[in-house]
Amino acid sequence: MTPEPSLLVATRNEGKLQELRQLLADLPLGLLGLDDFPIIQTVAETGLTFVENASLKASGYATQGHILTLADDSGLEVDALGGAPGVLSARYAGEAASDAARIDKLLAELCGVAVENRTARFVCAIAIASSEGSILNVSTGTCEGQIDLASHGQRGFGYDPVFIPAGYTSTFAELAPSVRNRISHRARALRGALDYLRALTSTSGGR
Repeated sequence: MTPEPSLLVATRNEGKLQELRQLLADLPLGLLGLDDFPIIQTVAETGLTFVENASLKASGYATQGHILTLADDSGLEVDALGGAPGVLSARYAGEAASDAARIDKLLAELCGVAVENRTARFVCAIAIASSEGSILNVSTGTCEGQIDLASHGQRGFGYDPVFIPAGYTSTFAELAPSVRNRISHRARALRGALDYLRALTSTSGGR
């Protein structure tokens, strides 16, 4: 029997990995995370856009692991802050800051900003690289919404407890995973990636 081909999902964030595993569950691919490659070196996110960072990570990790790799770069853009934190979302309160610390900084920056002016969006770019590091596909997705006045909910990760998607009254962290996985920026970006991966595995006979 031919072994199931593998896909490296290039993250060590358990919340993100769990979400991507759910979204990729129907693919005939064995999904691995960066923790399955103990000696792999972290790829620096030096790009100026989400697409650049996703591509850098996909190519860099694929080259090191010699494996088909999917990498994403995502973040929050808040209009009242001129688009910040943007590509610096994960490092907004410092390299080692917790999700709670990043949220606290964001809410402090928005202190006094009226609800109607707290518009924001989550943005995600997903890149897929061959085992040689060549970028095969890039897709993007956004989810519009606004920043709540305080954190609500225990689900999700990152800024999910303060982001209310457009058309809803609950934060991402309050919504059921089935809802979040349908409307999120990552889910929308992943649709293009899934189409590509399905075509790729179909071409290879699912092997």
